Amino acid sequence: MLSSKQIRRIAKQLFNSCKVDDTLDENRVRIVVNELIERKPRGYIQILKVFQRLVKLEIEKRTAYVETAVEIDTDLRNSIEANLKRQYGNRLRVFFSVNPDLIGGMKVKVGSNVFDSSIRNRLTELLQSF
Repeated sequence: MLSSKQIRRIAKQLFNSCKVDDTLDENRVRIVVNELIERKPRGYIQILKVFQRLVKLEIEKRTAYVETAVEIDTDLRNSIEANLKRQYGNRLRVFFSVNPDLIGGMKVKVGSNVFDSSIRNRLTELLQSF
């Protein structure tokens, strides 16, 4: 049986082999997964789990979710998207949604980074400070 360290190392090598110009290539990911399933090397299920986690983290790192309390106009959307792409790279995908629970303001999530300038968050912080 492979150690967890060996499994992580193999998954990381496979993950790196799926990158082209520092961008994850979807076709290479499919090929790697199919090869692993076909060959069934020792510990392949654990390798696939770690590999899946790495792919998921990479996709999240390249995806931005912007929540606003109300619908925003196209100019503001374009400005937000341009600023996010300037900071995180041009390959960033940006998704906008409306969440009335925010009361006002905006919440942006890119990977594990969360920027919450909503009124709801500020009220929660104020309440916790008492």
